[in-house]
Amino acid sequence: MESYDSRGPTSRRRTSNLKDYFVGATPLQKRLELVRRQSSFFPSPSRRKIPQCSQLQEDIDPQKVAFLLHKQWTVYSLTPLYKFSYSNLKDYSRLLSAFIAAEKQKGLAVEVGEDFNIKVIFSTLLGVKGTQRDPDAFLVQILSKSQSSHEHREDKVLWTGWFCCVFGESLQETVSEDFTCLPLFLANGAESNTSLIGGWFQKTFDCCFSPLAISAFNLSWMAAMWTACKMDHYTATTEFYWSVPCSPQSLDISYAIHPEDAKALWDSVHKTPGEVTQEEVDLFMNCLYSHFHRHFKIHLSATRLVRVSTSVASAHTDGKIKILCHKYLIGVLAYMTELAIFQIE
Repeated sequence: MESYDSRGPTSRRRTSNLKDYFVGATPLQKRLELVRRQSSFFPSPSRRKIPQCSQLQEDIDPQKVAFLLHKQWTVYSLTPLYKFSYSNLKDYSRLLSAFIAAEKQKGLAVEVGEDFNIKVIFSTLLGVKGTQRDPDAFLVQILSKSQSSHEHREDKVLWTGWFCCVFGESLQETVSEDFTCLPLFLANGAESNTSLIGGWFQKTFDCCFSPLAISAFNLSWMAAMWTACKMDHYTATTEFYWSVPCSPQSLDISYAIHPEDAKALWDSVHKTPGEVTQEEVDLFMNCLYSHFHRHFKIHLSATRLVRVSTSVASAHTDGKIKILCHKYLIGVLAYMTELAIFQIE
C-alpha cells in the first residue's frame, strides 16, 4: 500500500533546519518531528524483555484471537488518528461501506465481487494492549453478504485489517487528546482494498500509512526473542531463510532446526534472566553461522537474512508476519509496535 498524505508532499519533506520545518507545520507534525529528533540520539535498545503472556489477554474474545492467528498479515506504521471516536464505530461502518460502493461504481479496482452487496464492520479488540493506558485495538472487516436462502449461511470475509498499540506510551505522550495513537496496522486481503480503505482513513482522520519493512537486524532479534519463549509444546520447526544476490537470479538458502535444539542453543548463550541482550542475539546468530559453515562451507554472514519462522511467529523482511501462538500474541505485537513507532516521522 502506498503512503497516503492529504496535506501534499511538502508537508512530509525533511529539512535540516528545525525552525524552517515548523513554519506552516501542524501541531502533530511538530510533535512527531521532535520525537524523531530526540530518538535519533538513542540507538536501538541493547536489551529487551523476553515476551510474556499479558494479564490483559484474559479480556480478549477467544474467537477473535483465533481469527487473528495463523493468517499472513502485511504490516504498516500509522500516524495518530485525529478526532477518532470509539463511540462512532457504527457510523464509521456505514460511511466506509458507502465509500467502497461509490468507488466500485466509479469503476475503480475494488475486489468486492460483481455486486455491491457488502457490509463493513468495525469492532473493538479488547485486551490487545500492553497497558491500560494503551488505546483499545479495533478490527475492520469487509464482508460479502450471502444471497443464499439459507438463513444461517455465514457472510464471506473479503478483507480484514486491525489497528493496535502495545506499550506505545512514548508516542501517546507526544500528542494531544484529539489524537488516538494506534501506530501498528495489519492487513489481510487484496492490496487494492488495503489501498482503498487506507485512503478513506487518511481522508477521514488525517493520518498516514507507510509500509513497515523488517530489517535483517530486527529479524535476528525476533529469532532470538521467540526462541527464548517457553512453549508448552512446539508446533513448528525453527527455520531461517537467507537471500544470496547472484546472477542471473538470486539464490535462497533455508536452514531448518528442531525447535528443542534451537532452544538448547539459546540457553547456552543466554545469561540475563528475563531479558534478551544484543550480545546474546549476536552470539546466537554467530553460532548458527558457524554450525552451517562447518557442514556446508558457506558463509551465511555474507548473505542477507530475509525470513525467520518459529512456533511463536514468523516474519519476512518485506513486512509480512504470521502470529502462531496465542500465549505470546502481546509480546509479538509489542516489538512490532516498537518498530512502527520508530518508523513514524
